[in-house]
Amino acid sequence: MSQHNSLRSDSVGAKHRNVFKRLERVKKLQEMGKWSERSTVYNLPKVKSMKVKMKKVKEAKETAADGAAAPAAGAAPAAAGKAAAKPAASAKKA
Repeated sequence: MSQHNSLRSDSVGAKHRNVFKRLERVKKLQEMGKWSERSTVYNLPKVKSMKVKMKKVKEAKETAADGAAAPAAGAAPAAAGKAAAKPAASAKKA
């Protein structure tokens, strides 16, 4: 028998939250260095919540392309550059 989706406690479905609990705000203030042991948990300052988006890395495709282009570029770098530019220009005119 499978487990119902609402009962799962994994971090896959974790959503970005803008509002923190009091303990979470205190931890954030400690990380930023704005919390002292004499401070009170009442009337806490606001803590900004930032959602960070990560771009997908395309290094695998680039390394494969660099590996194939490196021997050709090493043989004649100037000729390869001029030859590559001419077909692109002729394709635009047509």
